[in-house]
Amino acid sequence: MVRGRLWRRADPALPEEHRRELVAELMAARRAKGVALRAGDRDGAAAARERAQAAKEALGERGPVWWPGGEPDLTGRMARTTGYADRFTALPPDGR
Repeated sequence: MVRGRLWRRADPALPEEHRRELVAELMAARRAKGVALRAGDRDGAAAARERAQAAKEALGERGPVWWPGGEPDLTGRMARTTGYADRFTALPPDGR
């Protein structure tokens, strides 16, 4: 949860080394996007966005849900407006 919004985490079933590789790719793609945008390279920025999206999907942060049980993906929703509202209001103000 960030600022009251729910966000998906990486799939905990991913082997740690693979997760680190995917995070490194995601960060490299984000850096490449910034470089491309500063250079005015729209095609380069689009390619970098695609790389970032692919890394997020491989991590399980986007795309099909990785958790069992058919729970819906509530990414981006305010926690207080979901079934997690009771848990959210029980958290201390810093969210920990």
